[in-house]
Amino acid sequence: MTSMAHDNRSIVITGGCGFIGCNLADRIAAGGGAVTVLDNHSRSGARENAQWLKSRHGDRVAIVAGDVRDPIPVIEVVREAKAVLHLAAQVAVTSSLDSPLDDFEINARGTLNVLEAIRLHNPSAPVLFASTNKVYGRLIGDDEIVRVEQRYQPADPALAAGISEATPLDLYSPYGCSKGAADQYVHDYARVYGLRTAVLRMSCIYGPRQFGNEDQGWIAHFMLSALRGAPLTIYGDGCQVRDALYVGDAVDAWLAVLDRIATAQGQIFNLGGGPSNAISLLELIALISQTSNHPVEPCFADWRPGDQPWYVTDTSALSAATGWQPKTPLAEGLRALQGWLTTRFMQEHGREVLA
Repeated sequence: MTSMAHDNRSIVITGGCGFIGCNLADRIAAGGGAVTVLDNHSRSGARENAQWLKSRHGDRVAIVAGDVRDPIPVIEVVREAKAVLHLAAQVAVTSSLDSPLDDFEINARGTLNVLEAIRLHNPSAPVLFASTNKVYGRLIGDDEIVRVEQRYQPADPALAAGISEATPLDLYSPYGCSKGAADQYVHDYARVYGLRTAVLRMSCIYGPRQFGNEDQGWIAHFMLSALRGAPLTIYGDGCQVRDALYVGDAVDAWLAVLDRIATAQGQIFNLGGGPSNAISLLELIALISQTSNHPVEPCFADWRPGDQPWYVTDTSALSAATGWQPKTPLAEGLRALQGWLTTRFMQEHGREVLA
C-alpha cells in the first residue's frame, strides 16, 4: 500500500476471524504489515481462523476478543489504528428475520460505534465498510425478468452490464435495513465529519476459509453438500442469477481502495464478479457436480423475503477508481474452494473430520 507504506501502525479488522476478514488479515500480515483483529468469535470457524492466523504470522497479528456492540473495546483498538476495515456483522437474512433487534444492534449500532470511535479518537484513520448488494432490495419484478434456459435475465438490455451504484436503495428484510442504515452512516460520516470512509457493497464472495454455512457463504455450502453427499435445499426455482467473486480478488479490491483512499474517500463501490462471473444456482450446481465428481440433486423451498431473482454487479466505478479487475475465473476459484474444503472437512477415504 504505497500511500501508507511508511506507517508502521496496525490495521484494525473488525470481524477479522470471519471468512473475508481473515483472508484480508493474512494478506496484510504476509506483506509485512501489522494487524489487530477484533472479533467476538460467535460464528462457526472463527476460533479456528484465529488459530490459523496466529500460526502463520505470530505477533504480526494480534487477536482481541471483543464485540462492536460494546464501544469500549472498539475505542481501545481503533485509537492508534492506521486504518479500520469494518467487517464485523450479522450476515444472514434468515437470522435477521428471527432476531431483528440483534441484527440491528450488531449491524447498525455496531457500525455507529466504530464511526464514533474514529471520529472522536482517530479521525485521520481510513474506514472501509463491508456493505451488501441487499441494500438494493429485490431490484426486478416478476414482469421484468425473462427465463432463458436455466437462468433469469432482465428484460431491459440496459442492465446487461450489471447493477451500478446509481441504483436506488430499496431496503428489504431486517438484514437489508440494518446494513443499509450502516452503509449510509458510513457514507454520511465522510460528508458531514470529513472522515476518510468508503463503502464496498459486496456480492457473493467465495473461496478458502469459508465454512459453508447454509445461511451465509452459499457457494461453499453447495460445494460442501456435494462432497458430503448431503441434501441441498434451494429457495426459489434455482434460476436466480448471482455474480461470484473469488476471495483473493475481493482482498485485492479492498486493499486497492485503501491504498487510494485519498481519492476514494466518500465513495461507494459495488464489488462482485461482474457479468463474466454470473451464474444461476442451477448452473452452479451442475458445475460443482462436474468439478467435484459428486452429483447434486437439490430439493426446492419457497422464496425468502428479499430474494433477488437476478443480481449482477457493475464494477466499472471501482475499476475506474483503482484499476481493479476480477482475475479468477469461476471454475478455477471453485477448484481452490474444493481443495480447501476437502482438506478441512474430509479425511482419507471420505470420512469427515469433526469440527
